[in-house]
Amino acid sequence: MGRANVFYRIIMTASFFISANSFLLLRDNLRLIPAAIFLFLIPNIFCGLGGKDVRGARLKICSHGAWCLVIFAVSAVLSAVLQIIMLFYTLPNLKLTLLNLLFCFAAHFLLFWNGIISVYCTSVQLGIRRRVVGALCGLIPIANLFVLRNIIKVTLDEVSFEAEKDRINRSREHLRVCATRYPILLVHGVFFRDYKYVCYWGRIPAQLIKNGAQVYYGNHQSALSVADSAKELSARIREITDKSGCGKVNIIAHSKGGLDCRRALQDPETARRVASLTTINTPHRGCGFADYLLSEIPLSVQNRIAAAYNGAARRLGDTSPDFMAAVRDLTSAGCAQPDIQMQAPVGVYCQSVGSVLRRASHGKFPLNLSYRFVRHFDGANDGLVSVQSFEWGSKYILLQPSGARGISHGDVVDLNRENIPGFDVREFYVRLVSDLKARGL
Repeated sequence: MGRANVFYRIIMTASFFISANSFLLLRDNLRLIPAAIFLFLIPNIFCGLGGKDVRGARLKICSHGAWCLVIFAVSAVLSAVLQIIMLFYTLPNLKLTLLNLLFCFAAHFLLFWNGIISVYCTSVQLGIRRRVVGALCGLIPIANLFVLRNIIKVTLDEVSFEAEKDRINRSREHLRVCATRYPILLVHGVFFRDYKYVCYWGRIPAQLIKNGAQVYYGNHQSALSVADSAKELSARIREITDKSGCGKVNIIAHSKGGLDCRRALQDPETARRVASLTTINTPHRGCGFADYLLSEIPLSVQNRIAAAYNGAARRLGDTSPDFMAAVRDLTSAGCAQPDIQMQAPVGVYCQSVGSVLRRASHGKFPLNLSYRFVRHFDGANDGLVSVQSFEWGSKYILLQPSGARGISHGDVVDLNRENIPGFDVREFYVRLVSDLKARGL
């Protein structure tokens, strides 16, 4: 933070502190009320405007809310000291003492809710858990201070991170580092769909587009056999290349989507329209956890789960979902023979990416539960797929950021929209696509 910003924050804090503790002064001089209101409104309206690098309405409101909470915390501590001192002068008059304390409390109450509502409505990184903990601990002394500190830190870090990312994007905008020769086709994994307002790939597509990429989506059903998904993806590839005239696409496929695309490339006509295939955390040699589930869960229970899923999927847009076919094609047995048969076609650049999750607690549900099972059967994994199953193609990237967290099966496609220390998922995809551009793809 620059000196100008520090000075700006000090002015905002001083302005609010004076207004919140001005009751006795206003009581004796009513003409100062407009000035006190002005001093109160300045931080409540303008305290988030100090950072010139913060762009976009959401981020500006988040910054405003975070700084409201900072000013609240600083002023609350200073006001507590001041109010204790003032008790020596006002305590003989109990009514005056209570009115003075109530005035100070009301001012801080309003600023706090200004800040907390702003960050709760705009922050991505707070997540559901922190919001719930904040709501539950709000009235618990001491605990609420630690929670407030965490909320402030998370939101300020988010604002700083996003502002820096925006600065980097603007500095290289003219380079169009992701403007590949052929457009990008993002292919989702099993049990998900491409929706207009709920993006499977999180913030990644927007980041690629900002850096010059043209992005399409697979739009295939959420749960089918590999063979049936491959047919839908082949049709989608033909649709994109015919309508846009681009000739070919660069595919980036996650999880089972990688298997679906490998199967689609066995069709020479489809392979002719694909420049590259990058698989992300794809179980090329199967998922041992799928084997375990099919062997341990009674067939009657499997059928009930499948029926429930298929029914829900139809209501969400799938025309003919097949839960059990999708699961069977993810088993070790289901992938073993196809892995041998589905060779990379000549003329298509193929590479793969995998990641390692180091602690179950760092995986979002249900990966925090499946992590231990997969580790038991297959060793190191991303919460769902073993590390031994990721590698395929002429280039392999295993993501292992420093620290104890790691990267889960969902983190690697920004499913949770989480800023992970040591791993910028959006920048990773920018580098991935810029490498395709450098290869003339």
